[in-house]
Amino acid sequence: MAGTVYLHYTQDELNRNFDQRAWVSNALEVIARYPVLSKATRERFAHRAGVRYGSHPDEVLDIFPAVRGGPVQVFVHGGAWKNFTKDDYSFPADAYVPAGINTVILNFSKLPVERLPTVVDQVRRGFEWVRANAASFGGDPSRLYVSAQSSGAHLAAAALGKGASGFVRAATLVSGPYFLEPVVLSHRADYVKLDREEVQELSPGLHPGRIKCPVLMAYAQNDTDEFRRQTREFAAGLEKAGRLTKLIDCPKVNHFELMECFRDPRHELVRAILGQMGKE
Repeated sequence: MAGTVYLHYTQDELNRNFDQRAWVSNALEVIARYPVLSKATRERFAHRAGVRYGSHPDEVLDIFPAVRGGPVQVFVHGGAWKNFTKDDYSFPADAYVPAGINTVILNFSKLPVERLPTVVDQVRRGFEWVRANAASFGGDPSRLYVSAQSSGAHLAAAALGKGASGFVRAATLVSGPYFLEPVVLSHRADYVKLDREEVQELSPGLHPGRIKCPVLMAYAQNDTDEFRRQTREFAAGLEKAGRLTKLIDCPKVNHFELMECFRDPRHELVRAILGQMGKE
């Protein structure tokens, strides 16, 4: 089609598909609640803040212990690879900790201060640190799980594909961009700087066979068209590789509202995560 730059998208359409905030009317309102909810979570639950998993100042994590000897869930936050920190995303612990799940909220560097390959490696090393140190905060290192949303789902999937899925028991990936070619063709190329080989290597959707653990996938009914397409395509690849456990299309929510649902143990997505861990 004349004027298209990727699949059926014109440049303007592709740019719009990689701007979740402009896609819906209440994005800023919902995002503004994240730090408020997270502060309340940290006040509600005992936790260890800013524990180092590496030498970089951004390589820290928060630990919300629950049950000694219980499973561990590591959460990887989103933000288009350039926004937010762990402090904005404590609230998944609201659902996990009462269910007896030791919860870790991972922090990592942002683009463009660091490059994407570096951040993927940080996430992978974060997972490795949690496995090696789980017993120190009461977690069972043999029952390590991962959940992630938006660009965090990309980072988690890429880290899983680089060896972490060998010890992660199962993962949940929500509303992520798993194919980077359209990303670097969109306006996000202003800060997502990758060469052709890196685009291929860091696109988990191109390498579903690298992921060795079961994967639950989900997306919001009101995600952008491209984020929904990418989730379905990656899910199809994981199903072919024998790794997909379920694909959930969450109705009546957008990208940001679905993230907020992580704190609700009654929500379909959270019930599926808890069920994945034998905790429903």
